[in-house]
Amino acid sequence: MTGPGNADDVRQFTVVKDDDGVRLDRWFKRNLPTVGFATVSRWARTGQLRVDGKRADVDTRLEKGQVLRVPPGGSAPAGIKGTRPKKPLTEEQIALAESMVLTQDRAAIVLNKPPGLATQGGSGTHEHVDGLLDAYAEEKGPRPRLVHRLDKDTSGVLLIARTPGSAAFFSKRFSGRTARKIYWALITGVPDVKDGLIELPLAKQPGTGGEKMMVDESEHGQSARTRYRVIGRAGNSACWVELQPLTGRTHQLRVHMAAIGHPIVGDGKYGGQAAFLTGSISRKMHLHARRLRIEHPEGDLLDVTAPLPDHFAASMAQLGFEEADGDLPLEPVKLIPDKVIEKRAAKAHAKEYRKERRGERRKRIDAPPSGRTAPKARAGVKKGPGSKAPTGTDLARASAGRASAERNAAERSANGGKPVRRAPATGKSGGSKPKAPTSGAPRRSPRG
Repeated sequence: MTGPGNADDVRQFTVVKDDDGVRLDRWFKRNLPTVGFATVSRWARTGQLRVDGKRADVDTRLEKGQVLRVPPGGSAPAGIKGTRPKKPLTEEQIALAESMVLTQDRAAIVLNKPPGLATQGGSGTHEHVDGLLDAYAEEKGPRPRLVHRLDKDTSGVLLIARTPGSAAFFSKRFSGRTARKIYWALITGVPDVKDGLIELPLAKQPGTGGEKMMVDESEHGQSARTRYRVIGRAGNSACWVELQPLTGRTHQLRVHMAAIGHPIVGDGKYGGQAAFLTGSISRKMHLHARRLRIEHPEGDLLDVTAPLPDHFAASMAQLGFEEADGDLPLEPVKLIPDKVIEKRAAKAHAKEYRKERRGERRKRIDAPPSGRTAPKARAGVKKGPGSKAPTGTDLARASAGRASAERNAAERSANGGKPVRRAPATGKSGGSKPKAPTSGAPRRSPRG
């Protein structure tokens, strides 16, 4: 964003590369957060917003180099928060923030998050990565923001977007499944399949407040896929694996490995006592985000590797593993256009939304009308939407229909497969008068 900042005058801003392709209302949220959406809509409706001299609407997509004319006014009313001021950090916090940096440029900051440090704050969590992001902010630039998360006890590569535009770019890559995330883990036991794919749907475990996940193969479970490859083994007690999450569910890697009987070492939450090895192996969780490979906004490929934390490296040495053996070859990244990524993300979102709504619809359909009890369905009979319980008359008609069909089939068989013609009913007792034969003896006139 470039241009004057006095709200009492007509202002002109030149759209920068970071805002290329964003909607006009989103541009205001990024660059002039004190101007509310209602004000932006009113300016657009009355023709006061101009892009390159032409009227613009709130959903107009901006392009780099365009000049945006903003009318005077639009300051935030009292009580509305504007640009968030920088949070003062202690020297220890600044030192911690700087020690985590692996690499950084104009679009991204890549950190090596230590185990035990949460990514975001929560109930009782005061020290977290999100609270340290002001240490990376430029003097007059936007505050960096998170684009993905790691569990508190998981260490390794964590990507931070430096600008709103790069945050949107990286978020699309994560939601579109084009970002490649590689984890290292020590697990108990050795899987029979050395290179496998785990496909088990996950859902929040009831009664845990969403803090714990579980395998749920009902209609409520969200699809989750994890690829694993065994790198090395320490007898039959433990092995070293590479994990690639192909979906991004909460605690996915931890739940999947525990579900196949090989929990991650130190993960007592999902593996219980079986997740801990005897001897001097650390009781901390041994899950590390080793590598991240993702497209960069400037067209390059961002490929970053994070060294192991001390407890993980010590356990590797005790089990006889060599770190140099772990970086297995990866398939090349296929660069995908933004439109395709957006379409995939929207399709995945719509699929999850339909799945959530499906359960609600079934509950409404199966619920009996107010004041009535639902009829009991017979075993083995599926009740379709809108179907009614059969009455005695319905059952009698169905029985008569079956008997008539069986009688017709028997008569066709006796008649050489040809249909049998019947005279129409007269409505009198005794039935109808039989027809004269059409073949055989000649017809005779009645005696008089």
